[in-house]
Amino acid sequence: MKPLDKILQTARQAPRHIVLAEGEDARVVAAALRAKAEGLGDITLVGRHDIVGDRLREQGGSDGDVRIEDPVTSALTERFACGYHQLRRSKGVDRQAAETAVRENLVFAAMMVREDEADGTIGGAVATTADTVRTALQVIGRAPDAGLVSSFFLMMLCQPHHAKKGAFVFSDCGLVVDPDATGLADIAAMSARSYEALLGDRAKVAMLSFSTNGSAAHDRVSKVVEATNIARAAHPDLLIDGELQFDTAFVEAVSSAKAPNSALHGQANVFIFPNLDAANIGYKIAQRIGGATAIGPVLQGLAKPANDLSRGCTADDVFHMIAVTVVQAAAR
Repeated sequence: MKPLDKILQTARQAPRHIVLAEGEDARVVAAALRAKAEGLGDITLVGRHDIVGDRLREQGGSDGDVRIEDPVTSALTERFACGYHQLRRSKGVDRQAAETAVRENLVFAAMMVREDEADGTIGGAVATTADTVRTALQVIGRAPDAGLVSSFFLMMLCQPHHAKKGAFVFSDCGLVVDPDATGLADIAAMSARSYEALLGDRAKVAMLSFSTNGSAAHDRVSKVVEATNIARAAHPDLLIDGELQFDTAFVEAVSSAKAPNSALHGQANVFIFPNLDAANIGYKIAQRIGGATAIGPVLQGLAKPANDLSRGCTADDVFHMIAVTVVQAAAR
């Protein structure tokens, strides 16, 4: 079974209620209808009721297929304004500002998750990553056991030309610019848990560098080594190795030559990049030159699931992110 099919199967076995913040977008509507039809759970579209309804009918659906919430007229808005005011009053948000804020689609959708009206939320098809992530952080907040909130891309290598096929996690490709060793260790542990929740297989974590097992000396290499040691100490059951160059982590023959004692044996499935420069460049090369399918950025470390989309996403991308968010919610 292909990894993406496995995620979809897992989502169908434990459907959840997902709220899509950009319900007026045709791609989002198409994905919502498909998710509902394929049994991934209940879907709420946030937006102006008449426009969302028109989009649904354009896609062959109807108002009855999904739930529509218009933040301006919703019966939930008053309660959300009160809750948002309590949440943000220490940051200088008064009641009037709170009432204005919850009428914004991203905030309203995040409040639905915070107030247990939905299990997870997705935005970013229209909004920027900065706005989407900031709203999730402010409204849903960080999980108590997470040192920081980070992100990953689920990279699918499923094409005939891919010598090694499967699903791989690349992290952090979209959020934390230059984590210190403690932050990098936290990203590694969260990414391993994310991989195992989504794919049902054991995570094999490679801490990436331009050096393999001391082949180069530099402060940047030392950071990766320290992060590996921190992660091992905090999570003794975690299968992790570093510092490793990518080919050593990915190719068994190279691993045998460069790191014969590595526990990964060139079979890593979770790749932790030392900073955002390397990670963002790396996933885009894999996507654009290597032909990998990239799903993300998926957020991890939040109290409840909230995920981001690229503004260039397709309806298929939105559908797949719904499936990932359902699995995240079920894993809680």
